[in-house]
Amino acid sequence: MAERPTLEFPPLSLGAANLGNLYERMTDEQAWAVLETAWERGVRYFDTAPHYGLGLSERRLGAFLATKPRDEFVVSTKVGRLLEPVPDTGELDTAHDFVVPADHRRVWDFSADGVRRGLEDSLNRLGLDSVDVLYLHDPEEGAPGALDTALSSGLDALATLRDEGVVSAVGVGSKSTPALLASARTGVPDLLMVAGRLTLLDQSAAEAVLPECRARGIGVVSAAVFNSGVLTTSEPDESGRYEYGPVPTEVLARARAIAAVCAEFGVDLPTAALRYSLTEPSVRTVVAGSATPAQIRDNADRMAAPVPDGLWKALRDKGLTRL
Repeated sequence: MAERPTLEFPPLSLGAANLGNLYERMTDEQAWAVLETAWERGVRYFDTAPHYGLGLSERRLGAFLATKPRDEFVVSTKVGRLLEPVPDTGELDTAHDFVVPADHRRVWDFSADGVRRGLEDSLNRLGLDSVDVLYLHDPEEGAPGALDTALSSGLDALATLRDEGVVSAVGVGSKSTPALLASARTGVPDLLMVAGRLTLLDQSAAEAVLPECRARGIGVVSAAVFNSGVLTTSEPDESGRYEYGPVPTEVLARARAIAAVCAEFGVDLPTAALRYSLTEPSVRTVVAGSATPAQIRDNADRMAAPVPDGLWKALRDKGLTRL
């Protein structure tokens, strides 16, 4: 097995979907404040994608990173969705949960040419000469058979870019456990971004994906650890989101049971949610999104807060978690 590239990741990293006006509008000044606060609190890995606000996230992130020394941060973006301009009808991209003008359409393309074009377009939006990590984004969500295409031509294209020194590391980002497992089994990715499948409420990646990563030396970037919001409060209720929608009754009951165990150990639920996946040795960092500077500060404080090892054992013993 070829030696994996070495990149330094802090425990807490920033996912930049909110910079693309996820769910609600954000001004450029608000976006800058979020990024500046993240930098001040030690965040040095930033992840974005064309999908996030039809390129708005990349543009905002790139403008900020242009003010920082290039050797002091790690940045990743994703390929698989090309952005093509369409007439501006005044409609918003709310079908994808982004409050931005729907003046582009997303076109799935995991071909070698599509991967290279996607990277070039992203670099133009970012205003950077390079990104450190390039992921295939949601390869299972394209047309029928897209996963097979993505894991053949798409991953081959990423490997070529890595071999050429264009990027340092390559990977796959997905919330689909089968797609993550299939990706890991190719042996090509250096990293898997596991979204929402290594959390206090969903450990579906633990059964097969994590063992495959351990065996192949693939690092894991843990994302969506709050499962869209239900785990961001110590007292989960019906108003929270789960997997981008309402919280099912049985999920809410489990979240409350987990919160009760956390309280017994003097740990609030959001802290446990943020820290949980780091109990897995393959996990390199936790990528969390933030819409405000206060959320950045809260997450940084939670990442530094003491968490007794006994909490994780108690959750396992009660059958609430698997790790």
